Amino acid sequence: MAGIVQYVIVRKDLIKALEWPVGAVIAQVCHACTAVTHLFHDDPHSQTYLSDLDNMHTVVLEVPSEENLKTIHTTLTENNILHKLWIEQPENIPTCLVIKPYPKDSVHKYLKKLKLFK
Repeated sequence: MAGIVQYVIVRKDLIKALEWPVGAVIAQVCHACTAVTHLFHDDPHSQTYLSDLDNMHTVVLEVPSEENLKTIHTTLTENNILHKLWIEQPENIPTCLVIKPYPKDSVHKYLKKLKLFK
């Protein structure tokens, strides 16, 4: 699975400014990861990623706001990078974004300015 990575981008303001419980934010990420696995299950990179469950490589990054998340969504869409923008319903709030597994060098350039989620 050399070099295959899945990136998760989470809005930090959900916890800091909007005071969502950490568990609620984690649930958003779980929903989005599950959706990406379902949507892109047959993709060769996804199959490689899933072929060794004990050694999957996932990187969780943060963005400061909804606007930043939407900007990344637009950039990824424009560059044909397959992903899922998770929008919590019924509130219609974009909370996180998960990119399907890709070779790191295919997607890192779109995310290199983001910090690890803390």
